[in-house]
Amino acid sequence: MLFWPRRIAEDLFRDWTVRRRLPAEFGSSPILMSSAGGLGAIFKPVDKYDPTLLQLAKDLVKPGSTVWDIGANIGLFSVAAAARAGASGSIFSFEPDVVLVKLLRRTAGLQSESSARLTIVPVAVAADFGLRSFNIARRARASNYLAEYGNSQTGGIAEAQTVMAVSVDKLATWLPKPDLLKIDVEGAELEVLQGAKLMLAEARPIVVCEVSGRNAGSVSQLLTCADYVLFDGGKPLSREAIRLDAAWCTVAVPSEGVDRISGSSVP
Repeated sequence: MLFWPRRIAEDLFRDWTVRRRLPAEFGSSPILMSSAGGLGAIFKPVDKYDPTLLQLAKDLVKPGSTVWDIGANIGLFSVAAAARAGASGSIFSFEPDVVLVKLLRRTAGLQSESSARLTIVPVAVAADFGLRSFNIARRARASNYLAEYGNSQTGGIAEAQTVMAVSVDKLATWLPKPDLLKIDVEGAELEVLQGAKLMLAEARPIVVCEVSGRNAGSVSQLLTCADYVLFDGGKPLSREAIRLDAAWCTVAVPSEGVDRISGSSVP
């Protein structure tokens, strides 16, 4: 299979789903891994699929944490966070794709009572409340995107869905405010953060955000103006990982809360 052209392999294994377990430090929690997350989701060991995301869940999610996972996709971060937060925590997984919502709900039903409850919220998160066009990638659904954004890895558009979009600040009027806000929205991260200004000013969650190169400057400015310290999430979270500009995987911590970072020596 490794020698087949990628597009042939993607077509052959499209819609495959396998039941796997996360590493022991996440309670060996069950997860349904789907080719919707790319071929690696079904062929790589779970701990190799997105090791950075798993490490951040391990480092940043504490017992009792409330976590919002915006752009949950197949649920790797949600399930890992649920295991780390434990029964007293709460995880809210935001995902607009109806196919992935079904998968996430099945995964949520597999979790043990020792994990936090996974609540699946089938909406897109954006700057405002309203209807949006959401493009389904022809390749892995991990590359789905709001119509104004996206990247070159989609392989084209398989279909467009009309979805409800809600801002973070509006969601905060209905849901418990998060201790940690994870954002992975294929280029729409600046818009999501623009709709989260009250959240950043008042609730002050830690933010884990995938940042595209074209948004790095604007995201950096928004977060630093909100008095956040930026770390490169791909490195151990210490003084050496502090950045002035947003990294591809950015961890943003309120300046008054850097001591919440495990192992950090930042004053």
